Amino acid sequence: MSKRDLLIEIGLEEMPARFVSASIAQLSDKIQKWLNENAIEFGDVTLYSTPRRLAVMIADTAESQRDIEEEAKGPAKRIALDAEGNWSKAAIGFTRGNGLTVEDIYFKEINGVEYVHVNKFTKGQPTIQLLPELKSIITGMTFPKNMRWADQELRFIRPIKWLTALFGQDIIPFEIAGVETGRETKGHRFLGETVFIEAPKQYEAAMKQQYVIADANVRREMILEGIKKIEDEKGWTIPVDEELLEEVNNLVEYPTVLFGSFEEEFLELPQEVLITSMKEHQRYFPVKDKDGNLLSFFVTVRNGDDRHLDMVSKGNEKVLRARLSDAAFFYKEDQKKDIADALKKLDNIVYHEEIGTLSEKTNRVKKLTEHLADRLNLKEEKTYAVRAAEIAKFDLVSQMVYEFPELQGYMGEKYALLKGEPKEVAAAINEHYMPRHADDAVPPSTIGAVLSLAEKLDTITSFFAIGTIPTGSQDPYALRRQASGIVQILLEKKWALSLEEILEIALAEIEGSDFMKQSSEEVLQELLNFFRARIKHALSDTGIRYDVIDALIHGEIGQLAKLAERAAVLDEQKDNSDFKQILEAVSRVMNIAGKCETPVTVNPALFENEYERALYETFSKVSASYAKTSDEKEHFSLLSSLQKDIENYFEHTMVMAEDAAVRNNRLSLMKEISDLAASFAAMNKIITA
Repeated sequence: MSKRDLLIEIGLEEMPARFVSASIAQLSDKIQKWLNENAIEFGDVTLYSTPRRLAVMIADTAESQRDIEEEAKGPAKRIALDAEGNWSKAAIGFTRGNGLTVEDIYFKEINGVEYVHVNKFTKGQPTIQLLPELKSIITGMTFPKNMRWADQELRFIRPIKWLTALFGQDIIPFEIAGVETGRETKGHRFLGETVFIEAPKQYEAAMKQQYVIADANVRREMILEGIKKIEDEKGWTIPVDEELLEEVNNLVEYPTVLFGSFEEEFLELPQEVLITSMKEHQRYFPVKDKDGNLLSFFVTVRNGDDRHLDMVSKGNEKVLRARLSDAAFFYKEDQKKDIADALKKLDNIVYHEEIGTLSEKTNRVKKLTEHLADRLNLKEEKTYAVRAAEIAKFDLVSQMVYEFPELQGYMGEKYALLKGEPKEVAAAINEHYMPRHADDAVPPSTIGAVLSLAEKLDTITSFFAIGTIPTGSQDPYALRRQASGIVQILLEKKWALSLEEILEIALAEIEGSDFMKQSSEEVLQELLNFFRARIKHALSDTGIRYDVIDALIHGEIGQLAKLAERAAVLDEQKDNSDFKQILEAVSRVMNIAGKCETPVTVNPALFENEYERALYETFSKVSASYAKTSDEKEHFSLLSSLQKDIENYFEHTMVMAEDAAVRNNRLSLMKEISDLAASFAAMNKIITA
């Protein structure tokens, strides 16, 4: 079958860097899916992306669809033929719908019944005739943010400026938002020119001649090589933040790495201020010496060639100098203010229009911190934690954090130390935002972790109380991230705090408030369901099977550290040859225990055989031993020891006896065993091979 290369390029006004990688991946996935659905074979796929273009080149694309021959099943023979043996309307309609006639019918028997069948042949269409359908692929793309332009109805990430669409040397004809496809593409905005692509294979080389490195991976390596060259020449260490590298890579079409400097006096500013100014605001890479000390230099990436780099460097230095001068002024001015004065300003800052002010939130978090500290039996650490809760938000009214919101917490720690607060309190102010993202660590100190837990609990319970619950992809207040932070803290700190207990404590602080729209019981159930999803995600990341996780979080969640221990035990046991028999025995008990409507104290006098007595005696010993240990391996071992007695019991005992007293006695024993097993996991929900 003849093949050609396929090239689709969407030329755009500059896209936000953070959307480029996801957008090109989406375009590629959609085109490949369309080719597969249309039975068009293809070879290697190469992605190209810059701030001004999204392009996909697909090699060895078949010139026509595959011919498809398939067997189609129709009505049963008794329906296809009437009493006289003539073809019925059902048979005629079936063949006509498949483009055939009744002469093509043959019968095949399926499960003792004969059915009409035909062999259906579909001739593949030429690919070039189908490719204009790619228009709907492009217009069907979705983005976090869209815009409309001129008089166009299309909503897209940025206005479309040109469309390059080639199948071999042929242009694929279609039009989007007034732009027609062709073989024309654009080079670098300032260094390049318009270029005409004769065939897809020429694309990458033609772009390079016009100062566009279209392959994002090639650009990335050029940036890293440029950084390494400066490191070697200067003897510097240039830490490469992957997120910053990704963003810079998607900001340029032709990268050239250069460096600049700033006045050493600015090194007196906190390191976080300097790095934030460089990375977050200017997209610069900070420079350090071999010992990790920050130097008065920066590395940046130019979108262009290496001409006049000295002028480019001076321009960047001027911009950074102005930014750092502002930061130095803010830092100096902030130190003139007292913490108490800053806290008063929180009275006038609305945290949320329904929930109240930052001051009100601070008071709730302070009380919650006290409760949690008491539950953990903290002594001196409680004093530090409560003080940290009291002042945790004071840096939000500083000029530095107003200008650099990313520095909240960091500046709180710096300013607290400058104002004479204990180092434990200052550190907790910073740590209470942790973990800030999925890859971040939990607060290292107990004080910081307690405050972080209190802060996140108050945020989540407050928003649930007003009915603001994340749905689908909508989570404007990052409640999922904060709930994951709580899960992470409880798992790593291994505190003896049950999830239900701390949620109830948090709800108690807002119960009766003006903003509570539901009862505490209703909110608690919604919260538990919400946290189950976060726990499931956390345990899945450690490789625990989904059915095991479901069994663990089916009922009361309890202490997350203990839950994780039980997960590890079950995961370790899953390959044990006896595991299936243990599960089946315990599951049988749990299943029938559900029929116990009015449990009673088990009465041994009602036992009718030795197997009832044996199970009861073994269970009594297991139950007593179970309560004396907190080791989850031992718990599982004790439950496993019931297997033989359970199997013998069911082999010789009818639980649903005719005598009501005997039946209820037996069901009550089943329920007691089931309740103990359920405290470990809902064993009957674990899938056995």
